[in-house]
Amino acid sequence: MIPASFPAADDIARLTARALLEIGAVHFNAATPFTLASGLPSPTYIDCRKLISYPRIRSVLMDFLCITVMRDAGMEAFDNIAGGETAGIPFAALVAERLALPMTYVRKKPKGYGRNARIEGVMTEGQRVLLVEDLTTDGGSKLSFVDAIRETGAVCAHTAVIFYYGIFPETVGRLADHGVRLHHLCTWWDVLAEARAQGSFDAATLSEVDSFLHDPRAWQAARAK
Repeated sequence: MIPASFPAADDIARLTARALLEIGAVHFNAATPFTLASGLPSPTYIDCRKLISYPRIRSVLMDFLCITVMRDAGMEAFDNIAGGETAGIPFAALVAERLALPMTYVRKKPKGYGRNARIEGVMTEGQRVLLVEDLTTDGGSKLSFVDAIRETGAVCAHTAVIFYYGIFPETVGRLADHGVRLHHLCTWWDVLAEARAQGSFDAATLSEVDSFLHDPRAWQAARAK
């Protein structure tokens, strides 16, 4: 069912952050930092994939994602919802169901046999495609998916995520330079504010996370091996 109620963006951000904390998707550890895919250290880690196992929270956040896209991009702005392999696939399916639109997904690489396709499902020339993913850090991984969509002759000018890091200033510009607008529900700043409000972590950990969020590159450089 298409959501018909439109909460304020600030309320969506706060409630999304609360939900992510509630299901244990948020991890803060300043003493033993996590290693990101880039190989760099971070005191923060988020696992949006956990959402698929929580039906009530999952349903609310998918409503929020549809609301955000409809409010920011338009109610009739898309013809196809595409999920990025693999984390974006379930969320794309849920958004497509709500918006009563076809769903496809985009492989990270051609599958190497058969049609050697990157797009699974039916995507046609001229369709306006919304790329759905679980999160984005600096926006780089989205560009390959967008390019694969455009190679079909479809149009992809928007991507929607549940979580956006919100700490790398180049992200929005990188996507914009590629002709893509980013839509998101919450950022690390929203999660940090809600964690403080709830007392979810000790003060020393929250202080270290705050330091990282204000200057992640310097924090990483000081701790990189």
